Amino acid sequence: MLLTVASRLGRSIVVVLLVTIAVVALLSLAPGSASEVILGENATPTAVAEMDEKLGLDRPVPVQYVDWLSNAVRGDLGSSPLTNQSVTDAIIERLPVTLELALLGLVIALAVAILMGVLSASRPGSLTDRGINALSAVFLSVPAFVAGPVLIYFFAIQLQIFPVLGWSDISDGLGENLRSALLPAIAISLTEIASFHRLLRTDLIATLGEDYISAARAKGMSSSYVLFRHAFRPSSFSLITLAGMNLGRLIGGTVIVETLFGLPGLGQLIASSITNRDLIMVQGIVVFIAVTYVLINTVVDLSYGLIDPRVRKVAAAA
Repeated sequence: MLLTVASRLGRSIVVVLLVTIAVVALLSLAPGSASEVILGENATPTAVAEMDEKLGLDRPVPVQYVDWLSNAVRGDLGSSPLTNQSVTDAIIERLPVTLELALLGLVIALAVAILMGVLSASRPGSLTDRGINALSAVFLSVPAFVAGPVLIYFFAIQLQIFPVLGWSDISDGLGENLRSALLPAIAISLTEIASFHRLLRTDLIATLGEDYISAARAKGMSSSYVLFRHAFRPSSFSLITLAGMNLGRLIGGTVIVETLFGLPGLGQLIASSITNRDLIMVQGIVVFIAVTYVLINTVVDLSYGLIDPRVRKVAAAA
């Protein structure tokens, strides 16, 4: 067990390092620097060079990365050369928006997908099943950058049910907070609904064909009882795995939605930081998202034992 944990930890560290190296390499290829952003378009090459030296940007990229990495290992992700704000403080300030958006989108996706999956699996091949599959295909083909403007047009501009742009904190009232969060959450949940539905439908249909399900039905148990009591739990393993992985992806993948809806989250921050060549801020956010993704996957693995005691027995035997 300890060897498994150590191996997983080692792989996670390697993944985080590779991600940060890739970010640094890609941004180093882009033209311009943070000094040019600070000094403006009319800055002379001499002034830019002096600012680079002041900020330490004149050193080779590998040297800058090693210095940053040595500080990051000690918990110091650095400060933005543009705003002088600590990267940690910026993440803490923006994280609640991104986290609420990702969690709300995941909850919506799971709720709708479970309903669709149960209806489809209980009547495979029926008109209901075919209709739900068609709807799922539509959801899968609509990315967030397309769904976002469509939702804004119909529900914010035409019906005026939700605000077009902006964010309301929970301190402003839960109702206002949800009004500002619901449309972007729906926009990022559509493709998740499709993937969750297809996975759950397939697993449920396979489980409902097992012998123990037939035995339960032969005992006179109702279809709904058999479906939810005996078939749903063993069919939810893959769904839980995918949901956990997608939560980490949603936290790091809200860039487009937060930009479209004007939300002050991590996605918008990383987008503006890339534009402004704020390498320190980008590296810090990427490391945070990568570590969060790894932790979520670990929690998902451990949750298997809570869902099915047989997993705990296998783990204990191993």
